[in-house]
Amino acid sequence: MTLMISRMAARPFKLLSHLSSMHAPTPLLARQISMDAKGFASRLVSAGLLRNQGLIGGKWSDAYDGNTIKVHNPATGDVITTVPCMGLNETNDAISAAYNAFSSWSKVTAAERSKCLRKWYDLLISHKEELGQLITLEQGKPLQEAMGEVTYGAGFIEFFAEEAKRVYGDIIPSPLADRRMLVLKQPVGVVGAITPWNFPLAMITRKVGPALACGCTVVIKPSELTPLTALAAAELAVQAGIPPGVVNVVMGNASAIGDALLASPQVRKITFTGSTAVGKKLMAGAAGTVKKISLELGGNAPCIVFDDADLDVAVKGTLGAKFRNTGQTCVCANRIIVQEGIYEKFVDAFSKAVQKLQVGHGFSEGVVQGPLINEAAVQKVESFVKDATSKGAKVVLGAKRHSLGMTFYEPTVLSDVKSDMLIAREEVFGPVAPVLRFKTEDEALRMANDTNAGLAAYIFTNNVQRSWRVAEAEYGLVGVNEGLISTEVAPFGGVKQSGLGREGSKYGMDEYLEVKYVCLGNMSSN
Repeated sequence: MTLMISRMAARPFKLLSHLSSMHAPTPLLARQISMDAKGFASRLVSAGLLRNQGLIGGKWSDAYDGNTIKVHNPATGDVITTVPCMGLNETNDAISAAYNAFSSWSKVTAAERSKCLRKWYDLLISHKEELGQLITLEQGKPLQEAMGEVTYGAGFIEFFAEEAKRVYGDIIPSPLADRRMLVLKQPVGVVGAITPWNFPLAMITRKVGPALACGCTVVIKPSELTPLTALAAAELAVQAGIPPGVVNVVMGNASAIGDALLASPQVRKITFTGSTAVGKKLMAGAAGTVKKISLELGGNAPCIVFDDADLDVAVKGTLGAKFRNTGQTCVCANRIIVQEGIYEKFVDAFSKAVQKLQVGHGFSEGVVQGPLINEAAVQKVESFVKDATSKGAKVVLGAKRHSLGMTFYEPTVLSDVKSDMLIAREEVFGPVAPVLRFKTEDEALRMANDTNAGLAAYIFTNNVQRSWRVAEAEYGLVGVNEGLISTEVAPFGGVKQSGLGREGSKYGMDEYLEVKYVCLGNMSSN
């Protein structure tokens, strides 16, 4: 059955309000930030970007059983709205819609697909402010950082709009005179894209951009914590003229949705960003139908500061690498490993810089650190800090909940951290900077590589030869004298248990293509 895109408004939007009593801010502050958030939400409704239904085959849809889940503002505990709690049946229908759309979308010329993606990019940019407000509302990051994510995320759509026209094959010189040998690249098919809450727009565009550019269709499962940005992006894809069924969005029962994507033979690829534990389950599940799979999983990024580093450059770079998005990124510096000759100076200068970071509601002026995503995230941070201090780590700064209440946590610096502490073994995913000490370059490399993860690493040194040597550490991304290295034009991905495949750049296209060999026989002249 062909499903036509409905441009009618979603079911009447209802803004709910429920302030959590756990770790609540002062009543006056709570009322103020709740009023601010409601104001932004109302403007998003007026702009048509606060969708609260899934998108299946071009139609906005509720869950078939009517069940919903609440979407919270992490800064206040307020419920922004509810969205459908979808599951197996809705996901199977979305897969069918994507499968049916694939036969036509894959045959659309690369030039036409490029034009659709370019229109989508233009709409994302023209709505940058509203999308930034939506990200801040449901994810909590400061507004300027959220709008930066929109620019970053839209950049993937722009880049892959251009790359759509550059999917080249090959001619192979034949060993036989009467044969011609060709290599073609063709879209893999329906893609299941499972995305996290920490970058609710960019993690979608980084997957969907190359998929659509190659001629694939997609079923997106955003995080239940931040589905609204995904739905707004899908609305803009509809407005850009991307045909019904090419982009579908389902959310709700994560395990049921994931099981449906894995079980369906019509889904030919899974792409996932999230925890290593879930990635392993998806990898095992994909084996049943032998799907292609790309995984961007957890990290344990070392940030190595050598004695010969420029102190100001190292402090600035480490600050960005650690505290971006309140420490909630997979490439955040999880272990700051400092050479003993500069250790005390670095800890002092770094702590002074961290102390200046302004914490608050993302819509407040000058704020650079927002809340953690939920109470479980705060409790995880607290347990890591408790483990470290119980084993001898010293609190230089912070190490407690912020006076704002809710899920705000003070930017924290711990010194005298050892490699056997939990905070040096696993991702803390919060605003805590553990500083370890080392003596020699070899020791630093051993410490850096002593982990199952291998996503990002950072090095601060003025020694060119050392920078080349250390950059060969077991990581997929390495920043030398720079803490912010992600860009749409460079490949993003890890080694070891940090994942498989690459996203972004021209290499990101390969994840959505199959290579076909064609042999033409009987080509000799009559």
